[in-house]
Amino acid sequence: MSTLRPGKSDSELLETTDVPTLLRYGLRGNGPHRTALFGDGAVTAAITLDRQGALPRSVSFLAKVVRSGGTRYAADLDEPLPGEAAQTIRAWLTGAAGVAPDVAGDDAVACWLEAVAAVMELRHEAGTAAASTW
Repeated sequence: MSTLRPGKSDSELLETTDVPTLLRYGLRGNGPHRTALFGDGAVTAAITLDRQGALPRSVSFLAKVVRSGGTRYAADLDEPLPGEAAQTIRAWLTGAAGVAPDVAGDDAVACWLEAVAAVMELRHEAGTAAASTW
């Protein structure tokens, strides 16, 4: 038997979800921290990046860069994402590189970025990119 939890608004997620902390603990292994990273963490990251003007396809492309070059390589790019989102994603990638220093870690970061891009795309398709409850 499962119980549904009430949804959280964009504002609630942004106020209560610390993406850098979720990356730090969620990339270290499976379990509740990984679930939170790929759940509320991915949605919060999608909201944040969307509000900063990033496009889902840019985040998806960045996932490919991480998968092929590594998290540290992507963090060191001059502009890992266009515009305002570059600073945010660079900080997230820099933190992630410290706890995901190998190929398996890079793959986990890439998978998370793909999840973020998918959430962004879903929000755009549903017309809820501006404000919603998840």
